Amino acid sequence: VQLQASGGGLVQAGGSLRLSCAASRRTFSIYRMAWFRQDPGKERGAVAIIMWESGRTQYADSVKGRFTISRDIAENTVALQMNSLAPEDTAVYYCAVGSSIGWHYWGQGTQVTVSS
Repeated sequence: VQLQASGGGLVQAGGSLRLSCAASRRTFSIYRMAWFRQDPGKERGAVAIIMWESGRTQYADSVKGRFTISRDIAENTVALQMNSLAPEDTAVYYCAVGSSIGWHYWGQGTQVTVSS
């Protein structure tokens, strides 16, 4: 199983970006998917999680009201719409697929850089 993330780039503060992640092969049951991000020297942390069947979402406090996670069950994709971006959102963003007990598959990461 491979997760292919895309959509990162350079944007000015206040701008928007949309990240997308596609699962290459569906031979497993998806329980949840998420977007994580990691700054250099810091731990990777979840910014948004979506439950695959119900669509219920969770967000880190730092992105609430600005980021929206969504999924397309038919296409096995998850997206992250990021609005009102700020320099502190600069990081490498990773998509992940998980079960109820952990995260098992990771995308390759896509760089998001927000200039002030």
